[in-house]
Amino acid sequence: MAVAMRGVEFKIVVLLVVGVLATASFCTTVSYDHRALVIDGKRRVLVSGSIHYPRSTPEMWPDLIQKSKDGGLDVIETYVFWNSHEPVRGQYNFEGRNDLVRFVKAVAEAGLYVHLRIGPYVCAEWNYGGFPLWLHFIPGIKLRTDNEPYKAEMQRFTAKIVDMMKNEKLYASQGGPIILSQIENEYGNIDKAYGPAAKTYINWAANMAVSLDTGVPWVMCQQADAPSSVINTCNGFYCDQFTPNSNSTPKIWTENWSGWFLSFGGAVPQRPVEDLAFAVARFYQRGGTFQNYYMYHGGTNFGRSSGGPFISTSYDYDAPLDEYGLLRQPKWGHLKDVHKAIKLCEAAMVATDPSISTLGRNIEAAVYKTGSVCSAFLANVDTKSDATVTFNGNSYQLPAWSVSILPDCKNVVLNTAKINAAAMIPSFTRQSVSADVKPTEAVGSSWSWINEPVGISKRDAFTRKGLLEQINTTADKSDYLWYSTSIDVKGGYKADLHVQSLGHALHAFVNGKLAGSGTGNSGNAKVSVEIPVEFASGKNTIDLLSLTVGLQNYGAFFDLAGAGITGPVQLKGSTNGTTIDLSSQQWTYQIGLKGEDEDLPSGSSQWISQPTLPKNQPLTWYKTQFDTSGGSNPVALDFTGMGKGEAWVNGQSIGRYWPTNIAPKTGCSVTCNYRGAYSADKCRKNCGKPSQELYHVPRSWMKSSGNTLVLFEEVGGDPTQLSFATKQVESLCSHVSESHPSPVDMWSSDSKAGRKSQPRLSLECPFPNQVISSIKFASYGKPSGTCGSFSHGSCQSTRALSIVQKACVGSKSCSIEVSTNTFGDPCKGEAKSLAVEASCK
Repeated sequence: MAVAMRGVEFKIVVLLVVGVLATASFCTTVSYDHRALVIDGKRRVLVSGSIHYPRSTPEMWPDLIQKSKDGGLDVIETYVFWNSHEPVRGQYNFEGRNDLVRFVKAVAEAGLYVHLRIGPYVCAEWNYGGFPLWLHFIPGIKLRTDNEPYKAEMQRFTAKIVDMMKNEKLYASQGGPIILSQIENEYGNIDKAYGPAAKTYINWAANMAVSLDTGVPWVMCQQADAPSSVINTCNGFYCDQFTPNSNSTPKIWTENWSGWFLSFGGAVPQRPVEDLAFAVARFYQRGGTFQNYYMYHGGTNFGRSSGGPFISTSYDYDAPLDEYGLLRQPKWGHLKDVHKAIKLCEAAMVATDPSISTLGRNIEAAVYKTGSVCSAFLANVDTKSDATVTFNGNSYQLPAWSVSILPDCKNVVLNTAKINAAAMIPSFTRQSVSADVKPTEAVGSSWSWINEPVGISKRDAFTRKGLLEQINTTADKSDYLWYSTSIDVKGGYKADLHVQSLGHALHAFVNGKLAGSGTGNSGNAKVSVEIPVEFASGKNTIDLLSLTVGLQNYGAFFDLAGAGITGPVQLKGSTNGTTIDLSSQQWTYQIGLKGEDEDLPSGSSQWISQPTLPKNQPLTWYKTQFDTSGGSNPVALDFTGMGKGEAWVNGQSIGRYWPTNIAPKTGCSVTCNYRGAYSADKCRKNCGKPSQELYHVPRSWMKSSGNTLVLFEEVGGDPTQLSFATKQVESLCSHVSESHPSPVDMWSSDSKAGRKSQPRLSLECPFPNQVISSIKFASYGKPSGTCGSFSHGSCQSTRALSIVQKACVGSKSCSIEVSTNTFGDPCKGEAKSLAVEASCK
């Protein structure tokens, strides 16, 4: 049958597989009302997660998608990256990691839906916000406003993507998985800067998108004044207080930030799962029916794709699936339980609006009740105090900053602050002790190199009077732009070389020697340096190498943010106190490196191999060969010992490396209190350490033998210190108290049988063919500490270790009831818990 949506019908053929997409097609609709998306005539409570296809490899996609499904997701959300697909106007790339159709089909094969966020502005900490830089050079263009040249290009690309999806029958209206699309992105955050033209632009964008006739709804995120033809949605760490701008549209959360991005020079962000679960439960408690994790898998900024500037190569985002695609526990497992608990409430949630009441200070109840169906959420939003509340005549313990979910309005299936999922302690095994990845010979014994010339070395160099802005000069074809000039000196001359740059970093060479460097940071990209220099009598060369570290991706008019040395460039004489301004004299420019033109990243050309390998020398290309052995564990390169540059494996760029960029010594915490509102600066780690030392090398990029590794080192390093590392799981840990709810999976059977099961502690090794090999720690009573540092408390069962060993050792997984029935009662009348740490092999 057809379901009407505000007078509009979307007729859709859907293939249902495993409950979401069926082997037999039938006519249905995708629409919405004030409560939810309506799919096949039924309101749905949906859980979504972002996976950006270019930030992983096609070989990784099926596993990432399956783990997402196993984690309880219904929908995979992705942006579409215009600059990856159309790097040159009219020349398209939909191959390899850019194979959007293959990615969408992989989601469909797993039986999940797709939310396709076309944008085409995406932000995403992606270079130039996803815009191709050639847009910037179209005469008369102004991006993201009511500007005809821009609108023409935006419509052309959006229509191309829509047509591509239609041609492959990927919209739900054709039997495909795409149930939502997005136009524009977070424009409401900055639209005031564009004046009245912003409103006409947004109205045009919505009308243009709807006119493409996809047969599915369109959304605009962070756009409170979005026209009625699209759904306005929320982005943020919390969206429970969000209200749609229309009483006929559902409450949708397009970006629930599962963590935060990492910048070079910054500490590593992490968001506690207790807080993330709290935010999710609060959203559904207060009427939400569709929320998306940004990110569910963050991945890697390969090549020069990172934005910012200064966004790191890792885009891990503290997501439920880590950068390498492994489960991040207990985040993945606890959220899986949250999703199951919410789905147990779906029948009540889609039938009615929540009835919200206050049960006390900072205590809120939401009840979904229709007929005999009833579900409830009890929230304690206090940041410090636990509470005991009475609801429907029963007493409930609510930890601070938590939500309890009651699918039957009586029994708690889950509390967001009480984690049943096991934690994992990951570790990287370096090359010297790992058989997983090994070099052909000892590291460094087979290195060869080529020196990158200082200053001008290419035939396409050109001369201009004065200093040029970098992005307008290079069109982002390279991170690098040489500025070269010379001065004649009579007699010796000492001075301070003063250089001011819009960013993002620079290296100054005098007479071919590195004199000094400077760099901006994520908070201020500009660079200002004062470098002591000494000139000999006669002609002296000054070569300034300016470089970008990802282009701006966010903010009003971000596309106009400049880079490079715009001056002044001055010599402040220490000999005679005079200042010589070099800014307006003749400068010779070279875009990019000679080695880039000669395709050194592929490993071609004539490399130098001699007994003495140059180390700690700027502007050096290095190459070596290595073999790999079998195995499936993720692989990374540890760049300890190197400075800054870029690396390629078999011609594929694994991204920029910068292990010498150190996070501040302060701003991190040993422990992280999940209670209270999360912000990007809360719960950071790795202060005083390199922001990123390990760089992902996808397994599919490597062969069993004869692999080529190429580095370009800007400032100087020792490549013989490089090591490969494989990611392992060192330990499994869990700590479950007697007050924990029983596992969510037991809810249905318990409800039918009219019983209430005891809480259970469960462990499972993460990799195939692994079993629990030993129990490092087991204590029932009053243990304390965290995973990796548990300790016995004031009372403990003497039988705990032997019971856990018997239940778990030799098995891939085990589950133990946490009760005195299992362990006896070592301290009568006191609350008890079970803590276990195990190893897998």
